[in-house]
Amino acid sequence: MSAGVGSTAWMERAQRVIPGGVSSPVRAFGAVGGTPLVYRRGTGVDLEDVDGNHYIDFVCSWGPLILGHAHPEVREAIHAAVDRGTTFGAPGEAEIELAELIVASYPGLEQVRFTSSGTEATMSAIRVARGATGRDKIVKFAGCYHGHADHLLVAAGSGLVTFGHPSSAGVPDAFAAETIVLPLDDTQRMTELLRREGDRIAAVIIEPVPANNGLLLQRPEFLAALRAETQRAGTLLIFDEVISGFRLARGGAAERYGITPDLATFGKIIGGGLPVGAFGGRRDIMRHLAPLGPVYQAGTLSGNAVAMAAGLATLRILGREDAYTKLEAAGAALGAALGPVLAGAPFPAQLVRMGSLFWVCLQGGAAPRAAEAVSSDAGPLYRRLFHAMLRRGIAMAPSAYEVGFLSLAHEPAHLGRLRDALQESLHTPDVDVA
Repeated sequence: MSAGVGSTAWMERAQRVIPGGVSSPVRAFGAVGGTPLVYRRGTGVDLEDVDGNHYIDFVCSWGPLILGHAHPEVREAIHAAVDRGTTFGAPGEAEIELAELIVASYPGLEQVRFTSSGTEATMSAIRVARGATGRDKIVKFAGCYHGHADHLLVAAGSGLVTFGHPSSAGVPDAFAAETIVLPLDDTQRMTELLRREGDRIAAVIIEPVPANNGLLLQRPEFLAALRAETQRAGTLLIFDEVISGFRLARGGAAERYGITPDLATFGKIIGGGLPVGAFGGRRDIMRHLAPLGPVYQAGTLSGNAVAMAAGLATLRILGREDAYTKLEAAGAALGAALGPVLAGAPFPAQLVRMGSLFWVCLQGGAAPRAAEAVSSDAGPLYRRLFHAMLRRGIAMAPSAYEVGFLSLAHEPAHLGRLRDALQESLHTPDVDVA
């Protein structure tokens, strides 16, 4: 599908003043080709571009919009907050209330500190882990993305590289050398590393539900072993719940798997659609943060009044609406609708899902659990599928390796539209992309 005149004109302007015309690389349509759509308005699950075309949104701003676009109560909370002032650079009521709600919701959490992004949250969690343990090394898993801090851009997301080298220019090899990368779903290698070098490792960070290189659902046994081995080594376990937190359950993946990490990071949903992040853990770890301890972390707009009000309203609505039962039911309905369609595709395809997270996986066999098992052949197939779906009014992620999201605003009719569009698109390759 070609972008309309309006989107094309706006993107020409954008490319003159913004690198690539976008503020986050995946938005540039580099993986699917064509010109990105420029959006004007979102309401519920409906997105309207600048040319007046409408789409059912299954990206949900990459996860934050668990209530859908422009939920009336969230908008009201934002408006009321703005009337009182946008930021104080000082403690605020909503900040304290939101912190209380997050701490009460997440297993093992005793204190939390707010940041302005998920990247800041993971960066700060690593710093406090190093400060608390007096160790320098950290471990991450290939294919897990934890934001764009220098020491975490190693084998991150779909940008997989050889062990010990950064995934981005501008990251010194010396920084990457402090990060050890392991494959997901390999209990033996994880155990051997922690028993051999655990006394030098400050923290192991993992997306308990890896969702940045496809949806790589982990075996509970692997996560349980990881918890046991980090405890044995005195290494802190960090769950990156920026995506999964308050989406898979009130207590995120930690509640879903029954595993309590030492630290956890959050973002997306807890800001109600506004920029926010947070990290937290046990009190004995968090006391190392300034002003109580020697680990420095700060942010001018951290805990700003507007984002806190939006996040607080969102979490209160989720608690009131029996949200996770409804989202699980919607996910099950999605699976029932799309499973047969994908089974009849002219190439290998399957749906991978947990709760309201889903991934159209364009490969056969068992669903991959490690980044190395994800097929690189999906790109060209997905390129045509993406544009065919867009032409039928369905907005999906512009990458074969990004996940989709459901919201409480998605109704059975929207899932029906998705099913029908997918059926047509798989069997009618009618879109050429420049």
